[in-house]
Amino acid sequence: MASASDQIAANLNLGVFSKATELKRRIWFSLFALIIYRMGTFITLPGIDPVAMAEVINAQSRGVLGLFDVFAGGALSRMSIFALNIMPYISAAIIIQLFGSVSPQLEALKKEGVSGRIKMNQYTRYLTVLITALQAIGIASGLEGATSAAGAPVVLNPGMFFKFTTVVTLVGGTMFLVWLGEQISERGIGQGISLLIFAGIVAGLPGAIANLLELGRTGAISPIIIAMLFVGSVAVIAGIVFVEQAQRRILVQYPKRQQGNKVFGGESSHLPLKLNTSGVIPPIFASSLLLLPLTIAGFQGQPGQALTTGSSFLNTMGALLGRGQPLYLFLYSALIIFFAFFYTAVVFNPTETAENLRKYGGFIPGIRPGKNTADYLDYVLTRLTVLGSIYLIVVCLIPEFLISRLSVPFYFGGTSLMIVVNVTLNTVQQVQAHLLAHQYEGLLKKSRLRGK
Repeated sequence: MASASDQIAANLNLGVFSKATELKRRIWFSLFALIIYRMGTFITLPGIDPVAMAEVINAQSRGVLGLFDVFAGGALSRMSIFALNIMPYISAAIIIQLFGSVSPQLEALKKEGVSGRIKMNQYTRYLTVLITALQAIGIASGLEGATSAAGAPVVLNPGMFFKFTTVVTLVGGTMFLVWLGEQISERGIGQGISLLIFAGIVAGLPGAIANLLELGRTGAISPIIIAMLFVGSVAVIAGIVFVEQAQRRILVQYPKRQQGNKVFGGESSHLPLKLNTSGVIPPIFASSLLLLPLTIAGFQGQPGQALTTGSSFLNTMGALLGRGQPLYLFLYSALIIFFAFFYTAVVFNPTETAENLRKYGGFIPGIRPGKNTADYLDYVLTRLTVLGSIYLIVVCLIPEFLISRLSVPFYFGGTSLMIVVNVTLNTVQQVQAHLLAHQYEGLLKKSRLRGK
């Protein structure tokens, strides 16, 4: 009986989807925009030797550059016009959000509604240009002195003209991706910026699966381990979906009030608190900080560069903080916990939430409004953040264990896996919302309702 009802619902959704022309147009627009993005990742910067550049990035695959190259879908290893991807915009948005919690001016803008949001977005774009320009200058200067293992220079004709063209191209590429992401959000389906990162991560998945199967064919990895890896990946994805959708719903009651002969209010609602309020920000920040010494040490050890006291110190730190080392795993877990609590405190203010509830007459049963409500929300949020940080640690340390202990070429790290799952869930929810809206629109047209 259940299977028959599910089949009927599936056929109904299929029929609704076939008639939802607006949704299909949005999906085609998003696919076209993602194709343009992927094409741009193969356009190399002028004056770059792509073979030597790929060797340099491969040597840094275990550092920050390797992590960012996964997010960029290989655009960094090819040093394409989209080499910096959308990461400067994300950094700028996080910085503006952090300053919004400490700056009275930005805090006032956040409370102005649509006009304040437009100004905040404009400030984010300005900061994105500044961050991208600084990163592009650093990349151009670093590329001029970079060489491959065979001694081939990465830059064919170094000089001021190369630096200028590199900065202009990288800034233009990043800002184009910002514009493209906004167009996807407005005219397509899903959140545009997240979809661009999602496309970059997923683009390398077929090659990673092919390499893993090739290792199994040659006998480098046991077929049993490969099967366990696929089963474990499905289990981890299911766990991420479960936790990301988990909520702690706090009952909020609104009192009855009488105006004339009518009685308003008296209903109850829920204040949903996510188990993982901080999202993927803690793993990104933690891994970036820990992989930075390993990246610098790798550049210090390039051919033709003499080792100094500072570089030997960096090499020692790079060895101690190598992926899979006990110190790395301990610091990685500690930083995830720190950033989980820090970013949760930034995005959710219990005092402000309690004040808004008191302003609109809402209260939590058994809790006095005002400070007691804020303390209760802070208590619940602290317990949720503890569980959320433990969840982040488990998801992020599983790939580290597979790579370091079992020598498994695991493509998806914990951060990238959570990004893929979250973006997929968000996109599917938007598709379902469009289908539901189209279904209601059809019902209203059939009823021939006339407003009088």
